[in-house]
Amino acid sequence: MKRNYKFGIGALILVSSIGYLMYAGVEQSSAYYFTIDEFLPRRDAMAGEGIRLAGRVAPGSLTKQTSSKGTEMTFRVGEFTDEAVAAADTVEVQYTGVVPDMFAEGRDVIIEGTYAAGIVQAKSVMTSCPSKYEPEVEGKQAAAY
Repeated sequence: MKRNYKFGIGALILVSSIGYLMYAGVEQSSAYYFTIDEFLPRRDAMAGEGIRLAGRVAPGSLTKQTSSKGTEMTFRVGEFTDEAVAAADTVEVQYTGVVPDMFAEGRDVIIEGTYAAGIVQAKSVMTSCPSKYEPEVEGKQAAAY
């Protein structure tokens, strides 16, 4: 009886430890990201907090220069459709590091960093894959990236 009791306690500790590690791993890797439309009304409340932001790089807003730390970039991110978007509907992003291969103006990106003083200081920049499999719009061909 004593041996079964010790085995049961050990199994309970092992299963609890594995369960906690799984929970902690999923919680850290499943961060929700905001779109620009969701972020802009809340930006003042989110100052200084870590955020994940999805948007499209504004055409004509990208500036790059190379430094010893990597490529230093400044660009604006917004929700861009066929209509023009005002600068007030965009967020400035500063990033230093390795630039993703598919990064360019007009591309969809996901940015992780902190927001302060009207600027997102990005820790990482990821590009979204273009939607090659979107159905054609009637009378229009889908835009290719």
